[in-house]
Amino acid sequence: MSSNNLYPDAIVVDGHCDTLGDVLEGKRTLAERSTQGHVDLPRLAAGGVTAQIFACFVPIHEYHRGATRYALHMVDTLHQALDAYPDQLLLATRAADIRRAKAEGKVAAILGLEGAEPLRDSLPLLRSFYRLGVRVLGLTWNFRNEVADGVMQGREAHGLSPFGVQVVEECNRLGVLIDVSHLAPAGLEDVLRVSQQPVIASHSNARALCDHPRNLTDVQIEAIAARGGLVGVTFVDSFLHQPVSEASIEHVLDHVDHLLHVAGPHHVMVGSDFDGADMPQGLEDATRYPALTAGMLARGHSETVIRGVLGLNFLRVFEQVAG
Repeated sequence: MSSNNLYPDAIVVDGHCDTLGDVLEGKRTLAERSTQGHVDLPRLAAGGVTAQIFACFVPIHEYHRGATRYALHMVDTLHQALDAYPDQLLLATRAADIRRAKAEGKVAAILGLEGAEPLRDSLPLLRSFYRLGVRVLGLTWNFRNEVADGVMQGREAHGLSPFGVQVVEECNRLGVLIDVSHLAPAGLEDVLRVSQQPVIASHSNARALCDHPRNLTDVQIEAIAARGGLVGVTFVDSFLHQPVSEASIEHVLDHVDHLLHVAGPHHVMVGSDFDGADMPQGLEDATRYPALTAGMLARGHSETVIRGVLGLNFLRVFEQVAG
């Protein structure tokens, strides 16, 4: 079988991109194919991507004007795109929306917050973001906020705060998928203890292959999988291989192989981090997903396993959590 034969009916989900920042800042639009960045609607279509999680990431330099304000502007940016391009884009708040996007030849946009800074210390704000369509919450970026500590907080990093416990419980109640990428180890342990639903690490590779603090140990990978969750192989060159100048699609495939071995075939997804980092050779933008599929086929993975990694694993967990 070739990737061309697998792709026509495959559901492909990318678990993380930072494209909305460029759109908000007026650098480009979602509708026009650009030579900048990695993701737009034409390139998602060319890559066969069914659903894209669009992260709302608040840069540190925007904190002084308000993280909530900036995140709301990013959410509005996506909603403007949904209004402007209804023939190409739809908002996915349930698994059925992803299936509908596939049937209609559209891209399903899933809204996520990368870091809980916009929530401040307010559960009503979480509920308000939910009503606007947010269905994925990354609890931290790299540092400390009101919910928990990020992985770059270092040796002094702690786990969930009392408010963080409330956030996890409310996400479970609402149907918001929790993303533990960027979370400090103690926080990950707390989330897995508190959450009654599976979680994802949308863009975190294997520490056993590349010793980067943002990558996960095999013990962490096993713990996420044991609770029904997913670990997303990411394309970030510095999370793949050292020196980064040599990072390529083959190293991405190495991480896929490792995650499949450690987590099992039902617990691996893809989260590119397009438009948030530098990419490796062979995965330069969203048009290159067929090359990833071809690489998995060449390494002997079955059609069933590949379909799971590309999107069906995420669809299963999203349906369990969000409906």
